[in-house]
Amino acid sequence: MSATVEKIALELLGLPAKSRALLAEKLIESLDEKQDKDVESLWIKEARRRSREIKNGKVKL
Repeated sequence: MSATVEKIALELLGLPAKSRALLAEKLIESLDEKQDKDVESLWIKEARRRSREIKNGKVKL
């Protein structure tokens, strides 16, 4: 861990529990953000593929 990160971590550990919990939630959300966008993009492609299959008569509803 870099000195800057360690310094920030020590300062944040001094915050009240409620504030630390909120910060932890925000940090975790920031890690999932890219993954969520990737998954969303894949689902959009899949939905379009399925829609084409229905329109082309390959599958029935």
